[in-house]
Amino acid sequence: MAFKITDACIACGACASDCPVDCISEGEIYVINADECIECGNCAANCPVDAPVQD
Repeated sequence: MAFKITDACIACGACASDCPVDCISEGEIYVINADECIECGNCAANCPVDAPVQD
């Protein structure tokens, strides 16, 4: 199951910089493209507020 970013996101960018497939885009909060996510978990491991979760 792909990861998604919850409303807990503080838009710090830690998740996007650690994504090996660049499937995370910046907006009001960061968003993960589920079709491109390889479920590596880097985003969740590096998020200071635990915003990325497996959907």
